[in-house]
Amino acid sequence: MSLRQMEYFLTVVQEASFTRAADALHVTQPALSHQIKALEKSVGGALLERLPRGVRLTPMGRAFLPHAELAVRSASQARRAARAAAGAEGGELHVAALHSIAVGALPDVFARWRARHPQVLLRLHEYATTEALEEAVQRGTADLAVGPAPADPPGTVVPVGEEELVLVVPFDDRLAGRTTVTLPELADRAWIRCAMEPVVHGERFLDWACGKAGFRPRTAVWTEHTSTAVRMAAAGVGVCAAPAHIVRGAVGEDCVLLTPDPPWKRALSVYARAAPTGAAEAFVDLLRAVWPSLGAPPPARGYEDCELPA
Repeated sequence: MSLRQMEYFLTVVQEASFTRAADALHVTQPALSHQIKALEKSVGGALLERLPRGVRLTPMGRAFLPHAELAVRSASQARRAARAAAGAEGGELHVAALHSIAVGALPDVFARWRARHPQVLLRLHEYATTEALEEAVQRGTADLAVGPAPADPPGTVVPVGEEELVLVVPFDDRLAGRTTVTLPELADRAWIRCAMEPVVHGERFLDWACGKAGFRPRTAVWTEHTSTAVRMAAAGVGVCAAPAHIVRGAVGEDCVLLTPDPPWKRALSVYARAAPTGAAEAFVDLLRAVWPSLGAPPPARGYEDCELPA
C-alpha cells in the first residue's frame, strides 16, 4: 500500500462519495477507484461499501481508518518539519494549546516568532481540555503541544514555566481592596464556571478545592470559554477562577485579581512525539525565554497537590 492510496481512501471517507472525492483530488473517478481497489487488495478485504447514494465504511474499514489518518498526518508532519528546519518558504509549524494559553500567553510569542522567522507559517490548534490536547499530539495533528505535561508522555517533554490561577472580581466588589483571599471567605459567593475547568481526582477543580475548604461552590453561570467567564466576573455576575496570563494579558483590564491563599499553580510544558528540531526547537527556545513566570525550574506539583485551606 502507498501513502497516496491512504490519502485517497481518507478523501472518499470524508466526502462520502467517489465522485466528490475525485473532484477534490483532481483525478478521474476510474483512477480513484483503481487506487482504492489496489489498497483493498493489499489489506486483504473491502474497506468501503459502495451504496447507490454514496459509500460507508465496512468493519475492516473502520479498523483501518485511524491508522490511515495517523500515517497521513505523520507524513505531512515530516514534510512540514523538514521544510521548517531548512527555513524553506512554505514551511509550517503546527502548535496545539489549551484555549486559555492560546489567548493569554501565545500572542506575544507568535509576534516575536513572526519577527524572527517570517518564512515559517504557524498554525494554531486550540483545545478545551488537556485530554483533547494530548490526543492531538498522539494523532499527529500538531508538531508541538503547550499545556500540562501528560501523565503518559508521547515522547519529549520540555518544561517551560508555570501557570497560576487567580480569582476575578469586579472593581466594586467588597474584596476589591485585597490582594489575597482564602476560600472559606468565598463560601457564600456565586461562581462563574467554565467547561474548560481542569479535572482533579475525578472532580472539576473548583468542586474539589472548595470541598477541601468545607463548602460546595454555588454556580451562577456556566460558560464554554475561560475568556467569557472572566468578562462575566468583571461585570459582577460572580467570582471566577482563571489563569493569570489570560486575565492580565487579554481580557481583564476592568477587574480585580485576587490570589488564593495558598496560591494555585501548576507546571506547564511543551511536548511532542519526537524531540523538537529546526523550527520546532527554535519555537520551544523562544517560549521558554519569554514565558512570564519562567526564571526558576517549574514546580513538580500541580493544582491537585496544592495545600488548600481546610
